[in-house]
Amino acid sequence: MHTTTWKRLCTISLAVLPLALVGSAMAQSGAYDNITQYATIGTDGFYSSIAAGPDGALWYTQTVANSIGRMTTTGTAAAYPVPTPNSNLFGIAPGPDGALWFAEYNGNNIGRITTAGAITEYAVPTAGSCPVWIVAGPDGALWFTEYCANKIGRITTTGQFTEYTVPYGGNPVGVAVGSDGALWFTQQNNDTVGRITTAGAITQFPLNSGAQPFGIAAGPDGALWFVEYGSGQVGRITTAGVVTQYTVSGSPYYIAAGADGALWFTQYQVARIGRITTSGVVTEYPAGAEAYGIAAGPDGALWSVDEDSVGRAPACGLGFSTSFSGSTLTLNFDLGIDTPATLNIFLVNSGGVTFAEPFSKAISPVVPPQTLTMNWNPFPNEGTVTVKPTLTAGSGQAICAEWKTVNTAR
Repeated sequence: MHTTTWKRLCTISLAVLPLALVGSAMAQSGAYDNITQYATIGTDGFYSSIAAGPDGALWYTQTVANSIGRMTTTGTAAAYPVPTPNSNLFGIAPGPDGALWFAEYNGNNIGRITTAGAITEYAVPTAGSCPVWIVAGPDGALWFTEYCANKIGRITTTGQFTEYTVPYGGNPVGVAVGSDGALWFTQQNNDTVGRITTAGAITQFPLNSGAQPFGIAAGPDGALWFVEYGSGQVGRITTAGVVTQYTVSGSPYYIAAGADGALWFTQYQVARIGRITTSGVVTEYPAGAEAYGIAAGPDGALWSVDEDSVGRAPACGLGFSTSFSGSTLTLNFDLGIDTPATLNIFLVNSGGVTFAEPFSKAISPVVPPQTLTMNWNPFPNEGTVTVKPTLTAGSGQAICAEWKTVNTAR
C-alpha cells in the first residue's frame, strides 16, 4: 500500500466534469463511467452475449432478431441472420480457427460464423439439449454447456461432438477456461460450480442454497470469478475449490476480466455495470439500460449488450472510500486504468460550493489495480463535505469518477 500526505498542488477547472457531478444536488455517494451506447441493426430487443472477434470487432448474439451482430469499435453495426428460425441465440466466443462460435438454445445447434458472415450450423447429438454458453478450450476445441440435458459438450472445429453427463443434474450455464487447464462451469439450479478436465473428469463445488450462479470468467489472479444471480453476489473460487463471496446490488448476470486488471459484471434489474478488484472492492456504475453480456474489447474497453444497443465503458475504476477522524481526512483507493490519465480530486461543501481543488496529478496506466491511501491533516472544519476523485483524459473529459460525503465537523 502507498500512503501520501495530501497537499494543495494546483487549481483545477470544473469543466472536465459532467454537470451531474458538480451540482449541489449531488447524492451522498455515487459513481460515473463514460459509457457510450451504439445503435444496432434491428430493434427486436434482447441481445444476450458479446465477444471480441479476431477481426478487431465485437460480435454478439441478437436473440429475438435471430441474427449475429457485429460492431466495430467506432460504432458501425452489421447483422447476419441465422438459418435456423427462432433458434434463441445465447453464448458466443472466438474459436481457434479464426471464426466465431455460438450456441442456439432452441435450435439445439452449435453455430460457426466467419468474419465475412458465412454461417454453418452443427446439430448437437442430444435432442433438446439447450446449449447456452461456449468457450474455446485449451485443447483446440470448443466447449459448451447443455442446460436441459445436464451435459458439458465439446465440438472440434470440424464439427465432431463429444458429450459428458454432469452428475446430480444442476443445469449448467456458464463455462470458462481456468488457469489449471480445465473448464469451469456454473450450475444454476443446484447451486454449484463445476470443473471438467479435457479428458472429461468432473468435480463439483457447492455454494450456498439459492445462489443460482450464472456467468463465469477467469480472473487475472489465477482464480475463477462468477456471479450469483439468486443471492446478489460475486464469487471467487480458486482452482483448489476455495470460495469467497462479495455482496453487490441487483442480480449480477455476466462477468468478464477487464484490461485494468479488475473483473466487470452486468447487473440485471438495476441497470448498472459493476467493477470488482481482486481484493474485493466493488464500484457500480449507472448503465442507462439493463445490460446482459459483457466482454473486454480489442480497444481495452468493456463492451456490453442490452435490449437494443451495444455499450462501451472505459476500463477505469477508483475503488474509492473516505473517512474522517480527529483532524485527518483519509482517502482510500483501489485504482486501476489501462490508459494514461489525470487524477483530480474535488471538495464540495453542503451548499454545493467547491471550496478547494487540492490535487491533480498525471498518472501512467495502473494495471493491475493498486491500493493508495491519501491523508490531509489538518483538514479545515467544513462540516459535511463531498469528496469527488475523477480520472480524466488528456482533453479533460471525465473517464470515471466516484463521490462520497463525509462529516468533517468537530
